Amino acid sequence: MSVRYDNDRFLYTAVDDPLARPLFDGLEQEYDNRYADVRRRIGGSAREELQRYPAEAFAAPVGAFVLLLRDGVAISGGAFMPHRDDDTAEFKRIWTLPGLRRQGIARRVLQELEDQAARQGYRRVFLTTGCRQPEAVGLYLSHGYTALFNLDADPETIAHLPFEKQLVPQPQVGIAPDIALHGAVA
Repeated sequence: MSVRYDNDRFLYTAVDDPLARPLFDGLEQEYDNRYADVRRRIGGSAREELQRYPAEAFAAPVGAFVLLLRDGVAISGGAFMPHRDDDTAEFKRIWTLPGLRRQGIARRVLQELEDQAARQGYRRVFLTTGCRQPEAVGLYLSHGYTALFNLDADPETIAHLPFEKQLVPQPQVGIAPDIALHGAVA
């Protein structure tokens, strides 16, 4: 079920924007809950995983970081950075607050990221999700992504589940300050 709110807005900003902190804190907790045994086995922490890439990796003109705000509060977000070639954006950290899931919010963020990546000249998206995130797998498959792994295999044996999607070309633009805050789209 998708509910539209007139007060939802996308905000293109920086990863270190204080508005994003509650989302990252929630994502860290989610990773800790789903992958605690893996972290114990291989080391590291969810916080280290979230800080693996510098903020500049998600900055224009090669990347983007977007928050979906409702009444000025971040309820969802995501980012992209360059992948291995000039035509491919890698999507990262698409996440929605737990109490707001199953309302089409992540789908809206995913579409916004795809549109912006295409406007910035990317023609393909690559992303991975964790083996214990079946909701994300379902989202990507239902949004036209191709799994780059055997869907019949045990996800635990694959760990990082890769996907790709070709983008529809868009007029190329950057993220100008006058379009940084704009109305959300379905």
